[in-house]
Amino acid sequence: MKWIFSLLLLVSFSLKSQKLKKADRAIVQNLQSEIAFLSDDKLEGRETGSAGEKLAADYLVAKFNEIGLIPKGENASYLQKFDIDQGKTMMPASRLLINGEELRPMAEYFPLLFGSEGSLQAFSVPAFKEHGSPWFLDIKDLAEKNSANPHFDYEPAIRAVAAGYEQKGANAVFVFNSNTADDDLAFHPFSSLAALKIPVIYITKVAAEKHLTDPSSNLEIDLKLSVGDKKNSATNVIGMLDNGAPHTTIIGAHYDHLGYGEHNSLWTGARSIHNGADDNASGTALILEMARMLKKARFKKNNYLFICFSGEEMGLYGSKYFTNHPTIDLEKVNYMVNADMVGRLNPSTHLLTVGGVGTSPAWSKVFDSKSKYFQFQFDSSGIGPSDHTAFYLKDIPVLFFFTGSHKDYHKPSDDADKINYVGELQVIKFIYDVIEKTNSMDKLAFSKTAESGPEVPRFTVSLGIMPDYTYNNDDGVRADAVVDGRAAQKAGILAGDVINAIDNNSFTDLMSYMNVLSKYKKGETVKVTLQREGQQHIFELTF
Repeated sequence: MKWIFSLLLLVSFSLKSQKLKKADRAIVQNLQSEIAFLSDDKLEGRETGSAGEKLAADYLVAKFNEIGLIPKGENASYLQKFDIDQGKTMMPASRLLINGEELRPMAEYFPLLFGSEGSLQAFSVPAFKEHGSPWFLDIKDLAEKNSANPHFDYEPAIRAVAAGYEQKGANAVFVFNSNTADDDLAFHPFSSLAALKIPVIYITKVAAEKHLTDPSSNLEIDLKLSVGDKKNSATNVIGMLDNGAPHTTIIGAHYDHLGYGEHNSLWTGARSIHNGADDNASGTALILEMARMLKKARFKKNNYLFICFSGEEMGLYGSKYFTNHPTIDLEKVNYMVNADMVGRLNPSTHLLTVGGVGTSPAWSKVFDSKSKYFQFQFDSSGIGPSDHTAFYLKDIPVLFFFTGSHKDYHKPSDDADKINYVGELQVIKFIYDVIEKTNSMDKLAFSKTAESGPEVPRFTVSLGIMPDYTYNNDDGVRADAVVDGRAAQKAGILAGDVINAIDNNSFTDLMSYMNVLSKYKKGETVKVTLQREGQQHIFELTF
């Protein structure tokens, strides 16, 4: 914890140098403590449904109780449990025996999920490929040819070979790697590759070195492969400040993050903890500070419900679950405020993005585009890449606060020492002022905004860019950064390019961009149209 002490000294010095008021210094010190805890390695990145998520939830429950919020989860607790989809897994009925010896599932074999379920009993020789029998694929050559490419994806290459084997009569494909210098493949519970009609099984080095040393030996294979859905549970943390008012304002932020980065990470290095200090320990800490401030405030025209969502990084699971299983009457909700990545305010531009300003006519009375501290980027849409979307889709006015993307987004480097604590203090005070202004208003009217569709689309491919969420010119999506080794970088796309279309599918904003991405699968080759310094360019890339 030595680094936390050093950071406290740094923050203390910074606060004194900026001559903050005593109350403001207390808020910043709280932020530092809370973000440091939530982004500590011991929470292992707060992945949805993980032990680290539970540690974070326990911490938030203790804070809600300390502040004096009423439990508003399930069964008179602060917690609301919900199920999450963690992809596929082998079912207990699965088995693989080679020459009568049963292999250990996951440790010695696992399915590649572009293959199918199935059963077979057969005799097979790895060196021979006979019609109607299992075929064996040694990926040693693939491994050696791509040993210098850390971004090479084995599964599409293996699938291409396995598809050829299937067409030539294989009834299963067993994959192994005799290159002793190369690591095993990993089991991936999600697959976006088109399915084959035969099982494809990976045999790990432990088993391959035991059973597949002689390619001319006759093997007796007994396989039963059953694959099912893997479920886990996650938790929203919910507390209420009950003023006995007829309406309730919801203030929320997600507290989950990416764990070790198995999904949605932009990191291309070794497996590492993604601590998510800005995304979204910063928003979670904002919730705690707002609860403390509103507990002391005289704003009694609304009740205040504070929700820390899980499952956001996997697809807004927690907020969707809450809005479909609310613990209060949604008809009595006034509006919802969502804070996601509010800890990296640019000290030069002070740019603050405020989304959802078109979801109620009241917001035009609340917001003044002139500010002594902030430069605003307003977005009218009620739909966006965060939890406010679920509330907007229930006809609830929303606001979304965001201080901007940065090079540490979805990488292990998103750590607490990079947070602009004084900047986040100003965001908190600004949101507090917004809440104060609405305290004198009646229940806010709801307005629909122009959207591409009623749901956030699901997509399984990526260009490999980090979109600029502050870009709002209605002519496409601007790449704020391009990820090394991904499709966009390989094709020649640069940061700052404004991408307008994929093939003949044009888009004007992030929502329509995601709709277009949902049309494609991994391995497909497309033409990307973009604008660079006023000139149109077309690039070909493969997802």
